[in-house]
Amino acid sequence: MKKLLLATAIAALSVSAANAAPTVYGKAFLAADYVNAEFDGPAGNMYDEDTIEINSHSSRIGFKGSEAMTANTDVIYQLEYGTSIDGDSNGFKNRDTFLGVNNKQFGEFRVGRNQSSLDRINNVATADGGYWNYLGSKASKDNMVESGRIDNSMIWTAPKYQGLPLQLSAMYAADEDDNSGDGFGVAAMFDQGTGFTAGVAYDKDLNLGNNYVATGDIIRGTATVDLSKFAAVPVTLGALYQVADIDNTDKKEKGFVVSAAMGLQNFAKPATVYAQYNNTSNLRGLDGIDTDQIVVGGKYFYQPNMIMHAYAGQNDNDLNDKETLAIGTGLEYKF
Repeated sequence: MKKLLLATAIAALSVSAANAAPTVYGKAFLAADYVNAEFDGPAGNMYDEDTIEINSHSSRIGFKGSEAMTANTDVIYQLEYGTSIDGDSNGFKNRDTFLGVNNKQFGEFRVGRNQSSLDRINNVATADGGYWNYLGSKASKDNMVESGRIDNSMIWTAPKYQGLPLQLSAMYAADEDDNSGDGFGVAAMFDQGTGFTAGVAYDKDLNLGNNYVATGDIIRGTATVDLSKFAAVPVTLGALYQVADIDNTDKKEKGFVVSAAMGLQNFAKPATVYAQYNNTSNLRGLDGIDTDQIVVGGKYFYQPNMIMHAYAGQNDNDLNDKETLAIGTGLEYKF
């Protein structure tokens, strides 16, 4: 009897430990990038950079998991940290890190450092890897204001009601340094699984208030269509439009993105080619300062988690008459 009780206790402890064990995940992405950049420097001097760089692109490691608190509520957590595996910077930097709960009736609550509500409708990206990221190149002001990770924030995701194909979320962020005031945001994404999606999001004093001295409002809309759902065309099209009203500036920053991605059938492994064009007017509210960016590239999937990238892009920025050309190739490994 004692042996039976002991075996039962050990089994119960094993199940509990298994439920509490986190999932370890991450990715390593290294690339070789040829970069040529020309721009006006101080006192009218022209700067011309022409170099080959070894870059780590959004490499990271994370731990996440969940465990039942009650029959209807789970505790959820995630600790995610970015690192530069090329050695450009040491240590780790917080990415999405949160503790929260997920309730079947009331939805999911995450508290910590979270991607803003604008990110909940970011499904237009094609140039999402390598030197050219979603909306900008490595320089932070080459395109429109992008969604970011917000400190001291809480984001709520509503449960889906009766199969309604609409995902709702809302965000609040506390300004503990009293720099720009507390911020908030909302987002809604429509997706009924038929190949068409549409999203709209608004935030106030989140991405502007956290990343820049100025505060302000951003409204963004997105739409995508998967043509393979309607015809024998393996192409997905996307479009994004955004307006940022930055405090203490004369003009509103306006920008759009159009993208296309096509799956290739004549390779031994899955492959995709893509193109993306970005345009921003009145960059950061500066009258007449515009940017244009075009990127083309491809991905070859040796395995679902082993991806070879190749890409080329050009960005023209009226601020300092900057022109940037980048051509690169790299290997991404996910685990």
